[in-house]
Amino acid sequence: MKPLPAQPLWTAAAATAAVSGICAGTWTANGVSIDSRTVAAGDIFIALKGPSFDGHGYVLDALKKGAAGAIVHEAVPDSGEYHDRLIVVKDTFLALENLARAARARTDAKIIAVTGSVGKTGTKEALKLALGLQGPTHATAGNLNNHWGVPLSLARMPAASEYGVFELGMNHAGEIAPLSKLVRPHAAVITTVEAAHLEFFATVADIADEKAAIMAGLEPDGVVVLPSDNPHFARLMASAKAYGVKTIAFGTGGDATARLFAWSLTPDGTQVCAEFDDQRITYDMIVSGRHWALNSIAALAAVRAIGANFHLGAAALARLSAPAGRGARKRIKTADGSLLLIDESYNASPAAVRVLAETMAQMHQSVGGAGGRLILVLGDMKELGAKGAALHAGLAPSLKAARIDLVFTAGPMMRHLHDALPAAMRGAHAADAAAMATALQNALRSGDVVAVKGSHSSRMDLVADAIANRGQG
Repeated sequence: MKPLPAQPLWTAAAATAAVSGICAGTWTANGVSIDSRTVAAGDIFIALKGPSFDGHGYVLDALKKGAAGAIVHEAVPDSGEYHDRLIVVKDTFLALENLARAARARTDAKIIAVTGSVGKTGTKEALKLALGLQGPTHATAGNLNNHWGVPLSLARMPAASEYGVFELGMNHAGEIAPLSKLVRPHAAVITTVEAAHLEFFATVADIADEKAAIMAGLEPDGVVVLPSDNPHFARLMASAKAYGVKTIAFGTGGDATARLFAWSLTPDGTQVCAEFDDQRITYDMIVSGRHWALNSIAALAAVRAIGANFHLGAAALARLSAPAGRGARKRIKTADGSLLLIDESYNASPAAVRVLAETMAQMHQSVGGAGGRLILVLGDMKELGAKGAALHAGLAPSLKAARIDLVFTAGPMMRHLHDALPAAMRGAHAADAAAMATALQNALRSGDVVAVKGSHSSRMDLVADAIANRGQG
């Protein structure tokens, strides 16, 4: 990635002006933090106050760790020696948003925002790579995509950035539009619309409308990249027309101007052949699956839309690796060989589980080895509301069609899937991830392809870690 010129992220004067605060000191900062546990030397620490926490109680800790300054709206006891390093405001959350607005206003960077029910973080990482070879690029770290994470990510953007990539998430109606208006992207990507967060939405169509709200913040002449294979594509297109924004369709069918022409799994990942209007390109990635291929095309369509070099961007995707818990592959030693672990423990939805099963079926011949089994280890999928039991049980036909050999399940909702599976496909069922980590110890063997997936709060990372640790020591 091309480096930025050396200069402070914020001066005390610039930060104070941005948040309409009061500060007596003169100092510079190279980062912004809202967590005293991870604050770094040179950061501005913003003391946010929520329903169950108050960052003001950790201001002195942050400053003693080397924070350059802190933004507060309450008195900080015993802060006398740090008085000149405090910026006093009326409300620290508003200060965070105002710091973000100032960061966005001072840069000439081309900005891309990404949302979708599945694939946001992977697409964001693809964009980060594709643009990083072309100029200084700032991107959301991890999945800081909510009402705190998005302004924090913006506030961390250096003024000299040439490109910015921001992930926008939601689980309730009305959350996407304010985030998009804060980011003000030149291009936006909606990866897909699926049954996720149904606990808070009446229908999947309502989820589509919320995802479409990313268009509310698009800059004049902005472009939105939409999934043409999705059942809600027409609804998204209607929203684009209502917002008056340009569209690019990506997918596999005739409606797509950014089209997945062909894809194939390789021993190291996926080879993609794509068409962008009348231009055909081929590139390789070290991540596996049709979903990665489609999301890479969405990313390259956005790169092209903002005027960057999408050929160079495609070449950069050869270095795209799956983020932790989102598809990372690891070969694990066994007593008489090895097995392959696919760690998708960070999150889950019905659509994502089906895609994982499809990918496993495709990759079996290239990585499974002779006699290897396809094994899925699944934890509860959260926020599915009243339809949760049916959506869990409804995975059974897709897993059978993908010829998954064994399905291990953990959690009360996954019990519905366990009961719906043919007897021959049932592995063990456990009350939770910790119990499943123990139950699996003697169930795996050389040649197996084992994928672990579940919503973050189901803690399926414990299972993935237990499998990974089998090959150590």
